[in-house]
Amino acid sequence: MKFSVMVNEGPYNHQASDSAYHFTKAVLQAGHEVFRVFFYHDGVNNGTRLTTPPQDDRNVVARWSELAVEHKVDLVVCVAAAQRRGIADADEAKRNGKNADNIAEGFRISGLGQLIEAGIVSDRLVEFGD
Repeated sequence: MKFSVMVNEGPYNHQASDSAYHFTKAVLQAGHEVFRVFFYHDGVNNGTRLTTPPQDDRNVVARWSELAVEHKVDLVVCVAAAQRRGIADADEAKRNGKNADNIAEGFRISGLGQLIEAGIVSDRLVEFGD
């Protein structure tokens, strides 16, 4: 079965990101395919490399990055939601006159078309958070 996941909440203010991560990992371990994880609304905060949790806390962003690299999972951050929250890759930063980027490894910025495509090509689109 082919799954896509939508994450609407940030990494430390809601259980949604943790639940989405564990669900995605379980899907992969069960032998299913994850087509895409789409981060929307405050969920885009999962994609900033500037998150620095205390050493005794889980590093949610690093977990997503490792999952993307290990399993070739497409992690897409919504461009409009990212711009509102100060998250940019090198291209977006340059296009908007910013002097830095902060996208985490394994993540990429794109538009809502990526979410629509995920819903079309996947057997299930599972949403976490409001």
